[in-house]
Amino acid sequence: MLHSRMYPDPPRRRRHRVHQLSLTPVQSEKLSSTASRFVKVTQSNNNVPDTPTAPLLTVADLSIQLLGTPIVHSLQFNLHPGTITGLVGPNGCGKTTLLRAICGYLPYSGSILLEEKEVSEWPRRELARKISFVRQAPILSFDFTVEELVLLGLLPHKSLLEGISRQDQESLNEVLEQIGLSGFSKRSVQSLSGGERQRAYLAQAILQDSALLLLDEPTAHLDISHQYQFLELLKDLATKGKTILAVFHDLELAAKFSDRLLVLHRGYQIDHGSPANILNDELFANVFKMRASVGINQNGEHRITYVSSLKS
Repeated sequence: MLHSRMYPDPPRRRRHRVHQLSLTPVQSEKLSSTASRFVKVTQSNNNVPDTPTAPLLTVADLSIQLLGTPIVHSLQFNLHPGTITGLVGPNGCGKTTLLRAICGYLPYSGSILLEEKEVSEWPRRELARKISFVRQAPILSFDFTVEELVLLGLLPHKSLLEGISRQDQESLNEVLEQIGLSGFSKRSVQSLSGGERQRAYLAQAILQDSALLLLDEPTAHLDISHQYQFLELLKDLATKGKTILAVFHDLELAAKFSDRLLVLHRGYQIDHGSPANILNDELFANVFKMRASVGINQNGEHRITYVSSLKS
């Protein structure tokens, strides 16, 4: 037999006496004004979208083979306007291959949608207006000046017979000033250091003014000061609505300047999300074969202490 105490009666609801407030006309007016402001704030907050903007790039079930060898397997992620995604992983995990496929340089299976249209279906010239690609240590076939190299960024937007307008020249000067090369415009690109040359290629990509900017190890040849200047410029471009996917080897820099991280290992996608949710001791052990300690410094930024390498 079930005892009644096992199913006690619900507590009785207490009745509260409602007291009527007696307000003076001045108090009543103040209360009405406060309520009105509250309603306006509430309505304003309700207008804030609950979901982020639609992705510029959507990758689904993406696999890539080179000469019959599988390189990338079943990747799936989105890139949103106004964000920087850091692409990280050990050497040979498929990072550069992924960038080349997004540019339309490599055949693939699965889907890469740029503005909801398959990358393989975009005409090359139109695709160049949408995507800029800064390669790692590109090889020059001609001895361009810095000015000539950067102006190549205008090719997707102009016919071969069009000259350089005054507005083009002003845009060029502005970009060179941004990138710290304003005094280098007439110098041969071949005479530049690796870091200066890397900045010249970024200037070309900025002048190209595409929605999606892909960078393969953009800080590889830069000293620490220019690394920060370079990445702060990328942050500024993102705040202006650019979508950026950049390969990083320095994971502290990746965590500091990226909104999200995309982790690859042996061609597989291990994780995709905010640095705070991804970077941990286990990730370093399993993916990077390093014993490491991940903490937060006094500025709230990730601090990675490498202890020793682990056997593969």
